[in-house]
Amino acid sequence: MNDAARKLASLTKEQVDQHYREAPNNLEAEQALLGAILVNNDAFYRVSDFLKPVHLHEPLHRKIFEVAGEIIRMGKTANPVTVKTFLKADERVGDLTVAQYLARLAAEAVSIINAEDYGRAIYDLALRRSLITIGEDMVNIAYDAPLDMPPQSQIEDAERRLFELAETGRYDGGFQSFNDAVALAIDMAGQAFERDGHLSGISTGIHSLDSKMGGLQRSDLIILAGRPGMGKTSLATNIAFNIAAAYEPEVQPDGSFKAKNGGVVGFYSLEMSSEQLATRIISEQTEVSSSKIRRGDISEADFEKLVACSQMMQKVPLYIDQTGGISIAQLAARARRLKRQRGLDVLVVDYVQLMTGSKKSGENRVQEITEITTGLKALGKELNVPIIALSQLSRAVESREDKRPQLSDLRESGSIEQDADVVLFVFREEYYVKNMEPRDEFDPKYEEWKMQMDKVKGTADVIIAKQRHGPTGTVKLAFQSEFTRFSDLADPSFTQYEH
Repeated sequence: MNDAARKLASLTKEQVDQHYREAPNNLEAEQALLGAILVNNDAFYRVSDFLKPVHLHEPLHRKIFEVAGEIIRMGKTANPVTVKTFLKADERVGDLTVAQYLARLAAEAVSIINAEDYGRAIYDLALRRSLITIGEDMVNIAYDAPLDMPPQSQIEDAERRLFELAETGRYDGGFQSFNDAVALAIDMAGQAFERDGHLSGISTGIHSLDSKMGGLQRSDLIILAGRPGMGKTSLATNIAFNIAAAYEPEVQPDGSFKAKNGGVVGFYSLEMSSEQLATRIISEQTEVSSSKIRRGDISEADFEKLVACSQMMQKVPLYIDQTGGISIAQLAARARRLKRQRGLDVLVVDYVQLMTGSKKSGENRVQEITEITTGLKALGKELNVPIIALSQLSRAVESREDKRPQLSDLRESGSIEQDADVVLFVFREEYYVKNMEPRDEFDPKYEEWKMQMDKVKGTADVIIAKQRHGPTGTVKLAFQSEFTRFSDLADPSFTQYEH
């Protein structure tokens, strides 16, 4: 007897069982469900939304489910007689022929009421089998250490497969009755009535913007775009901090928390580090210039302000992820994790063009951006949170006489405009007028320039170019560049006008 045989013979029963563990399955549940379908075809529609033939463990059961499904979808009756004609006649199940097996399934059928419960049990077991497959593959590949798959790409591959499994692993689809939809709409109106400012969405903390948009609506994709230097990151950080600072949790009957006002904010900063972002927010809150903070050019009183502000900010539920070049799959997985662990009410991505798509889209940047915006829209719906995604604008703006952005200026893809529920443009005329300053202050044009500069100084336009739930138009805001802060203008008559 060689060593391998001796080793095998010495294994205990428990060790043998451990070595040959059977994949999770429940053949009785599969039999009960198939029996219910064969007796009452309506049972099929209770599970067809989420259960597919591949989810059944026994190959014959898969075939029966697939054939029965095809027959029912054609509007015909699936029973032991009609199904058996599409199965191999000579196939046997133990001592029974296929025809006898089908008849027994129907005879021992459970009631249609339990069909969905059995379907869910089968589905969950199929998910567990898929998890085992992914886990085994991870272990085997890590042992083999193939040259074409370094550890980092193996991690990404496992993440992708788990993400795909999580995506298909939701059975929350299907139609809902119009009564339910109406009840939800009325419920939303009631919540808006009770919330501060009577907004249906989450307040941005900028009243003139809220009055146009009704706040940030759940599951919306809000694109915030502008040329460099316009302050799009500043506006996003202002809104993110306003929402997080206004957070008031409310305990639900099940013990979980829901935001009564404000919310928990996740901020993906692909361009700036978390320290730079924190410096901006501190500067905005304390009114100490961010350049002075960075240089340490501050008085003792200013330093005390900074310390007090940082203590207040530690309590604020604003979470920053500074991973550069993050993929849509990674972003979605991390957002889900944040929602599960800390809660999540608003997501900010700065900015779309710095994200990466999957390798599928190859070299085509337009396809990649399309995949990213579609992914963000789907994620907003899944997590039921508004997503503010920042975007760059094409250089075409600079070559025009009128520098105000238009929808056609959105860079690289029409999908940004198409997938977005709201498109906001940040436009500061002051930026362009400042660059036109005549070199000589005795130039006759200087006075004209100065008048124009005084008119636009310290203001910014937020152009609502697209909005599914409300009017388009322009909101005028105050902008303090040294503190990178957007706020409502002091004169309310000057705040907004509609297109």
